[in-house]
Amino acid sequence: MSETPSQHPSQSTAAPGDARPEEIEAAMHAHAADALAQAQGELAALQAKSAELADQYLRAKADAENARRRAEEEIAKARKFGIEGFAEHLLPVADSLEASLGVKEATPQQMREGAEATLRQLQSALERNKVLAINPEGGAKFDPNQHQAISVVPSDHDANTVVSVLQKGYLIADRVLRPALVTVSAPK
Repeated sequence: MSETPSQHPSQSTAAPGDARPEEIEAAMHAHAADALAQAQGELAALQAKSAELADQYLRAKADAENARRRAEEEIAKARKFGIEGFAEHLLPVADSLEASLGVKEATPQQMREGAEATLRQLQSALERNKVLAINPEGGAKFDPNQHQAISVVPSDHDANTVVSVLQKGYLIADRVLRPALVTVSAPK
């Protein structure tokens, strides 16, 4: 029998392209370390992005809360002082009425002229505040959205038309504040 020379452990019997198990294990550890470092870098970047988004969210939430609070304050002020402009327009009317009551010996003609001037002031104040009269002409078509029929009367007008106005109605910004009280023509 022929004896084969024993190989020293430092000598390799593997082909030149083959790696030893220690080298493979070292390469795997190096690759794992690189992958771990890359994953840690990605994790740090994601944590920074998460912190940035959380900060943006908190700022947006605070901004929204501040806007809501300011809007509530504005609404409260509008409710509290919304009638201020209307009241300012009515003050001259009150002044005129007080002045007329202060006149001790006015003639009926003077009282009438004062009342007419005060009425004009009142109508002007109402119009400036978008309170408009509903006063349909005789023969106008009856509109149940703006008129309230008090009675139906025989008339020469077409059926369902206004015959007379018993009391003016009023609109405020295109909304009926009070309908006009009218009589309506009966069908023939």
